[in-house]
Amino acid sequence: MSYKRLIPCIFIDKGNAVKWFRDTEIIAEDPVELAKYYNDRGADELIVFDLSSTDEEHEASIQTMKKMNREIHIPMTAGGNIKNQDDVKKILYAGAKRVLINLSKAEMPEFLVEVSKRFGKESIAVSLNDFDTLFKQQRLIEEYASSLIFMHRLDLNSVMNVTDIPCVIVTNTEEEEELLKILKCPGVKGLSGYYVNQMDMDFAAFKEKCMREDIKMSSFESLMPFSEFKKDENGLISVITQDYKTGEVLMFSYMDEEAFENTIRTGKMTYYNRDKNEMWVKGEVSGEYQYIKALNVDCDKSTLLAKVKQAGNACRAAESASCFRTPLFEMDFRDENLLGVLECVYETILDRKKNPKEGSYTNYLLDKGIDKILKKIGEGATEIVIAAKNPNPDEVKYEIADFLYHAMVLMAERGVTWEDVIQELADR
Repeated sequence: MSYKRLIPCIFIDKGNAVKWFRDTEIIAEDPVELAKYYNDRGADELIVFDLSSTDEEHEASIQTMKKMNREIHIPMTAGGNIKNQDDVKKILYAGAKRVLINLSKAEMPEFLVEVSKRFGKESIAVSLNDFDTLFKQQRLIEEYASSLIFMHRLDLNSVMNVTDIPCVIVTNTEEEEELLKILKCPGVKGLSGYYVNQMDMDFAAFKEKCMREDIKMSSFESLMPFSEFKKDENGLISVITQDYKTGEVLMFSYMDEEAFENTIRTGKMTYYNRDKNEMWVKGEVSGEYQYIKALNVDCDKSTLLAKVKQAGNACRAAESASCFRTPLFEMDFRDENLLGVLECVYETILDRKKNPKEGSYTNYLLDKGIDKILKKIGEGATEIVIAAKNPNPDEVKYEIADFLYHAMVLMAERGVTWEDVIQELADR
C-alpha cells in the first residue's frame, strides 16, 4: 500500500491568498505566512497556483513562491500563467520541486515535451480537468511528466485504468466520507482542496482517522522500535542533532519513547527534558522548529543521530545556530571543508572592507569601485576559458581560484553572503 499525502493549495491573486480559482475572497493577505502555517501544522506538500492576469503580477507571484520556499521544508509544486520556458525556469529557480503545466490548454501538449526535455521529467507535473484529455494524452503524460493533478473529482476507477502515474486530487468537497473514498483509491497519492485548505485543519488528527480506515498516510516510519534501543536507567536514549546541509552539530539531548514516537509521527524533533521531567517539541514556543530529514542509530543502539533542517537558532541560551560555540582550545590545522575555506576568505575580505589595510589588493579593488571589480571578474572568466583550452589542468585550477576571489570581493561589495548563494543553489 502506498503512502498518501495531505497537500494544501494556495491561490495567489494580486499578492493575496484567495479561496479558490474563481473565488477571489481573500483568506490571507500574506501567502508566505499561510504557507508557513500549513508547513508548521503538518502538511506533507504544497501546491501554489498563480492566478495573475498581468506579467507584473506574474513576476510578483514568482517572488512570493521564492519567499515561501525559504520558509517551508515541504516540497512545493507551482504553476499558473505559464507562457514560455523562461517561466518554467523561474518557478524552478524559485524553489519549486515541480512546475505545473495545464494540459487542458490546446497549445500545452507540445510545450510539455519541450520543457520536459529541457528541465527533466521529474520537474514536471500536469494538471487536468477532464477525463478525455487524459485518455488522449496518456502516452505523452507518462513519457514527459512525473505527476498528475486532477482539478475535479473524476471517475477515479476509470482514471486508474488508463494510467499508473501517481495523482493528486484537488476537490471542493468537504465530506469526510467522500475524501476517505478518494484516498483509498490505489492510484491517488494525495488529497488537496477545500477540506485540506482549512485554516483550522488538524493534519495529524485527520491522518489518524485515515489510518483507522487502513489508509497509510505519509509520515516517518522507524525501521527499529524504541524497545530495541539501549537506554539508560531512566529509559532515555541520547540524541545528537546535526544540520543536514552543513553537518554542523547543533545540540545534544535525550528522548524517551513518547518523544521518539512524536518525532516519527510529526516530523518535528521532540526531546525529553530531564530537569522538568516532560516531553518538549523543539521550537514549540519560539517557532524555531527542527524538521527531521534523517534519523540514524549507532552500532550499539545507544545514541541517535538526527539530521534536521533548523528554523532559526538551535541554541536559545546563546541565541546562536549551534549550542557548541564556546571554544576551549584549538590546534592549528588546515581546514579542508570547502564552505569553511570560502567563508574564511570572505570574512577576510569583509574585514578589509571594515578595517582597510595599507597595501591590500582587496582594499585597492574596493576603493576603485564596482566597475573595477566587474572588469576583473570579466577578465577572470576569459582566463578560465583560455586555460581550459590548454593541456595543463593546473591552469584551470589557478584561474578558477582567482575568479572566485574576485567574485567574493563583488559579493562583499553588494552585501551577498555565501549563505545566500548556497541557499539559492539548494533551492534550485
